[in-house]
Amino acid sequence: MSVAEAVPNLLICLREGLEAGLVVTILLAAVRRLATPERPVSTTPVWLGVLGAVSVAGSFAAVLTYSTAALTSSARAAVAGVLSVLAVALVTAMIFWMRRTGASLSGQLRGEVARAAGLGAGVLAVTAFLAVGREGLETTLFVWTAIKAAGSTAAPLVGAALGLLIAFALCWLLFRQSVRLNLGVFFNRTAVLLIVIAAGVLAYGLGDLQEAGWLPGARWIAFDLTAHIDPNSWWVSIITGVTNLSPKMTVLQVVAWIAYLATVIPLFLRAGRTEPTEPAKAEPATAEPAPAASASDDEAHHADWWERVAGPRPVLVGATLVLVPVVAAAVAIALLPSADSGTARKVTVTADHCAPEWTSAVTGTQTISVHNSSGKSGEIDLVDADGAIAGEIENIGPGTTAELTATLNPGSYTIVCLLSGSPALSSPRVQATGPQTDAPQAFKPIRASDLRGPNDAYQSYVRQVLPRLTAAVGAVGRDLRARNIPAAQADWLLAQQEWERVGASYNSFGDAGTAVDGLPGGLPEGVDDPGFTGLHRLEYGLWHGQSPEQLLPVIDKLGADITAIGDNLTSTDIAGKPTTLPIRAHEILEDALRDHLSGLDDLGAGAAYPMTLADVEVTRAVLDQLGSLLDTRDPKLRPELTAKLDTLRTALLATQDNGRWRAPAQTPHAARQAVLAAIGGALESLDRVPRLLETRAN
Repeated sequence: MSVAEAVPNLLICLREGLEAGLVVTILLAAVRRLATPERPVSTTPVWLGVLGAVSVAGSFAAVLTYSTAALTSSARAAVAGVLSVLAVALVTAMIFWMRRTGASLSGQLRGEVARAAGLGAGVLAVTAFLAVGREGLETTLFVWTAIKAAGSTAAPLVGAALGLLIAFALCWLLFRQSVRLNLGVFFNRTAVLLIVIAAGVLAYGLGDLQEAGWLPGARWIAFDLTAHIDPNSWWVSIITGVTNLSPKMTVLQVVAWIAYLATVIPLFLRAGRTEPTEPAKAEPATAEPAPAASASDDEAHHADWWERVAGPRPVLVGATLVLVPVVAAAVAIALLPSADSGTARKVTVTADHCAPEWTSAVTGTQTISVHNSSGKSGEIDLVDADGAIAGEIENIGPGTTAELTATLNPGSYTIVCLLSGSPALSSPRVQATGPQTDAPQAFKPIRASDLRGPNDAYQSYVRQVLPRLTAAVGAVGRDLRARNIPAAQADWLLAQQEWERVGASYNSFGDAGTAVDGLPGGLPEGVDDPGFTGLHRLEYGLWHGQSPEQLLPVIDKLGADITAIGDNLTSTDIAGKPTTLPIRAHEILEDALRDHLSGLDDLGAGAAYPMTLADVEVTRAVLDQLGSLLDTRDPKLRPELTAKLDTLRTALLATQDNGRWRAPAQTPHAARQAVLAAIGGALESLDRVPRLLETRAN
């Protein structure tokens, strides 16, 4: 069990438990001080309200746990992603709420208690329920998402339990005035660590949404350190456990993590400077509350209907608060489909054995619950007699449990365990008995060697495009020497389109590609930085009145950089790696949507549509190079892609005005929307290409 994985839940439960405990303490103190010999006020309604809040939190946790267990893996990923984002939003709001209202919390609650006591004991129970329930729901949601991020290890639950125990112990000591603690300082200082943890949960949640297909960019990897570091090492476990970051993250996850921290931490610090408050202190039971004001006749007359009903019936209200959430959760869980979860086979993976419990199988949809006790992370595959993968768990961490779902036809199947740093292990081979099903055809995984031929064809294609690019850049140079700026602008567009036809998506040619087509973002001097070179440097100069003398050196360097790409094509980052060709088929147009159609790379030419048209052409070329592999796995996919790319091409051509390209800002709204709809449809289908051609090591 990793101690680091317990830290996030320990912190959130300590904070939330302490906050809830303080609320209860203040409520009890206020009730006791409101009581008089003539008018006693019992604390029982407060405890009934607290018990109801606990009931809601527990019922919510039960629904989350059992409802997602009955969903498919992609649906579970979507639910976990949505709830993770929601948890981050709630925790962030809680942090700022405590920052603003910590000092006045006691006074606010005393006023609510005074009003509730005047209306009746049942209303007092509801007041306590509402005051404590918010913390309970926030804590439940955040703890649940942290547990999902860590897998099924016991560490998050242990951390949550320890946090609550420490919080309750501190509240009891504060109530007894046995310790003194500056709670304002405590909440403010732990808030920064909690913000870091929330940023990790946000990144994890967005990764889940990408896995479920709700967000794009699942294969746009920012970094993958798994080949260079051991994900099971103690220091990686500490970083992952505390921050919820992982050795492999997508660009969206990294950007969201950085953006969240860069936004929330300054706002939190500024809130402390602009709205100074006195540090929140624990209020003992003997503290003297503000003078209690009984509810007036007018207040009672205008009380909400639930106040009039609840006032004289505290026991009924308390029972309702406790039982209704339990009954509602039980009904929700009972109504959920349970066929899959009830028939899940349980198998284990150890350092020496792979799923020895796999001894029989039947046809149809099977759910296999795999527990990894090997101490290593890895991949679990269910393969048939031909080696085709019927189902898989792409990544399972040490000490975690994950479900593998597959639909089986008659035949033999074995489970293969590919653990980090270990040789492959296999379970016994089992014959699946039963009728034929409508299971999708399973295929052998693509090997890197299967993609060498298509990748060689792609590199040959690039070598044919690069001379055209060089010629177009040379034409721009001749135009500049003739001081013919309109001609230079027209030839620049031809050169930019030839570069797009190379297919260098997502900076896939590394520094060499950046030299040819880089943007000024991130450079110290922006567009005036000496490191800003290439086609977009030309674009900026041509459309911002720069002289030929300023731009001719850019032309000379650009020609040399293009030559360097041709000379080093086979060794240039991703361009020389066959396994990335299926990813390129999707990323070229995703790059166009991200950069061209959003205006991100427009430095004056307004050439988003002709550049995207060139991207359509190179996408077709890559699909042709992958044609035989795709047709074997999904014969209907390429015709579908051809139709969608034709639709996109038609929409792009429709943005022209008498044969002249218009910038998106000058294009009619309907035509712009048609382009966006067409590229969205094409990307949805193109996303299946890298999934169908996912590779395994040779």
